[in-house]
Amino acid sequence: MKIAQIAPLWERVPPQTYGGIELVVALLTDELVRRGHEVTLFASGDSITEAKLEYIHPRALRLDSTVKEYYIYEMLQLGRVYERADEFDIIHSHMGCAALPYAKMVKTPTIHTLHGIFTPDNEKMFAYAKDQSYVSISNAQRKPELGLNCVATVYNGINVASYKFHPTPEEPPYLAFLGRLSPEKGPHHAIEIAKKSGWCLKMAGKIDVVDAAYFEQEIKPHIDGEQIQYLGEANHFQKNAMLGGASAMLFPITWREPFGLVMVESMAAGTPVIAINLGSAPEVITHGETGFLCTNVEECVSAIDKALKLDRYAIRENVSKRFGVQQMVEGYEAVYRQLMEKRFASNGHLHRSFISRKP
Repeated sequence: MKIAQIAPLWERVPPQTYGGIELVVALLTDELVRRGHEVTLFASGDSITEAKLEYIHPRALRLDSTVKEYYIYEMLQLGRVYERADEFDIIHSHMGCAALPYAKMVKTPTIHTLHGIFTPDNEKMFAYAKDQSYVSISNAQRKPELGLNCVATVYNGINVASYKFHPTPEEPPYLAFLGRLSPEKGPHHAIEIAKKSGWCLKMAGKIDVVDAAYFEQEIKPHIDGEQIQYLGEANHFQKNAMLGGASAMLFPITWREPFGLVMVESMAAGTPVIAINLGSAPEVITHGETGFLCTNVEECVSAIDKALKLDRYAIRENVSKRFGVQQMVEGYEAVYRQLMEKRFASNGHLHRSFISRKP
């Protein structure tokens, strides 16, 4: 198949540090190329990919202080994709609702992966385009009352082999928190869990401008460099080392997390996850086997000793079976075939490059 992948421009593909969407796009795109598909990736110019790269700006917008109006570049990118729509069998957008009005104007089918959450504002756009084809990244992410045409749920995947397995945690022991330092990710709860349990907490993640005041008021005063440590942003190697060395990873979210790739990354290293039972957490964590699902901070504290007894080999094996890149790509290939078959049924023919392949 000839496939267009559209990535957000804020981070490069793959991301240098934080960027779950961009990591998923990178893994998906490269594996599709390895499977013989002709893939064009529309992303920032500093992206690294096995596909053909098309870009309208030379680097990730987050790294360019001269860019003041992000959405101008987003519109330029989408304009370029959809003026070339006839060149592709499938267009796969990872842009949230931004691509919806463009996709309605062309015959080439677009699949939209829902990487984010629904808000009162973006729901208006989704309602406008509810008949387009959507993929959710967890069942919990769906909002049935919107009536969206969700054709599948495809869990995000990782390259498990790129994560070093840690059969035993480091000494002295510590808990880990990895993610944006924002209220919805719950780093303030992670600190509370560490203080109530007496454990050391190592934290890593980026601080967005919108979260700067929260960090200064709710997080920074607790960072003492000893019990509560903040390590800054972390690249892949640093993430793997911090998560793998931890006795447990804390995921004390305050929102309905759409997926939570860091849970899978932690478990790939062998480290169990202690999470608040919201959003996708019960779909990702097998309670009592790969981690624990809790309802409050006190339950998280109580789960620490139980997490120490879990089989770290079994935790990694669970990730390999459920959240590997192969499973993710096979899920998307099935969606692509479904859309192509639907187009065939309505048009009576397919693009000659269509490959009816089975995972």
